[in-house]
Amino acid sequence: MVDVQEQYLKEIQSFCWENAFNPDIMKVERLAYLAELVSEKNEAVNLISRRDIDSLIEKHIFISAYISKYIPDKCSYFLDIGTGGGFPGIPIAIVRPELRGVLIDSTRKKIDAVKEFIDKLKLSNVFAENDRVESPEFIARYADSFDLVISRATVPLTILFRYALPLIKEKAYMIALKGGELDEEYKKAELKYKAYIKKSTTFELYYKPTNVRNQKGKKLILLEITK
Repeated sequence: MVDVQEQYLKEIQSFCWENAFNPDIMKVERLAYLAELVSEKNEAVNLISRRDIDSLIEKHIFISAYISKYIPDKCSYFLDIGTGGGFPGIPIAIVRPELRGVLIDSTRKKIDAVKEFIDKLKLSNVFAENDRVESPEFIARYADSFDLVISRATVPLTILFRYALPLIKEKAYMIALKGGELDEEYKKAELKYKAYIKKSTTFELYYKPTNVRNQKGKKLILLEITK
């Protein structure tokens, strides 16, 4: 029987090689260990959709690590809003250990799992919080702190802006991972928050071998924000 972690390791390596994305082997091993932890924990706590378990590497581990390529070099402290099972925050923390981050989710069971993953992976650069990002207590603790806010499809861009503004520094970035048609959603956000948007770029997140022409419609929106 093939060792599960070994299987995950091979799968991650394959995605990385095919896409000229080359984290060192220690980081890839940690990503494989994270996959094993998530897979085990998911039987007790619904961290990711059950039907996603077979594509855990592609949909959660690899893609979360891969987007670290798009994080501007200037960034040093990120907030992962609605982290769920630790995505994309934990893979980013593994691949970019120079970054510090806070991973927030309002579901205690999920954050308890994320804390356990952080502990077992011995990650000292990220911290998990069970809270609502809009709560006065959270805002008081982290006002004007982050130079990057990142979120994975959790809320519309207008709401992400509303959440992010009290928490970001004067100059910061926002990354949103989205699927499908975004024009309407972006127009609404731009209409309301145009004064804050210095620059906006949308990247098509295509990758080999399973999303070569981005038929899965994965997009990454990178916004440069000034308050």
